[in-house]
Parts: sequence; C-alpha cells; structure tokens
Amino acid sequence: MGRTKKVGIAGRFGSRYGLRIRKRFLEVMSKAKQKHVCPKCQKKSVKRLAPGIYQCKKCGHKFTGGAYTP
Repeated sequence: MGRTKKVGIAGRFGSRYGLRIRKRFLEVMSKAKQKHVCPKCQKKSVKRLAPGIYQCKKCGHKFTGGAYTP
C-alpha cells in the first residue's frame, strides 16, 4: 500500500481524515508495532498479537496489557 515520508503507515488513508488525525494514528500505531520487553525473560522480543494481547517470541509467554502498549 501507499506510504509517505510524513505519515508512514497512515499513508494508506491517502488524503482522508485530515493530517492531524493521521499523525496521531501514526504515533499510536508505531508504538504498537515495535517490539517490547518481556516481563518474564526481559528480552526485547514481545509482539502484539491483537489489541491487548502480547506474546514473547523467545520464551512464548503470552500476556495481556493495554490496547496499544503492554
């Protein structure tokens, strides 16, 4: 899909919804997509599976947290 320099992943919305909302979406989703620290093994290998559900790729520990960050 289309991405742009300014809004990155939010480029899929094109010119819809306004720049302010797309930038806010970019902030939230870039934090959600990054790897987080596992509370069990302390490795930076936790990925978001669904809103509020996270799993460590190293030790397999699955846990719940916030919708966008653990």
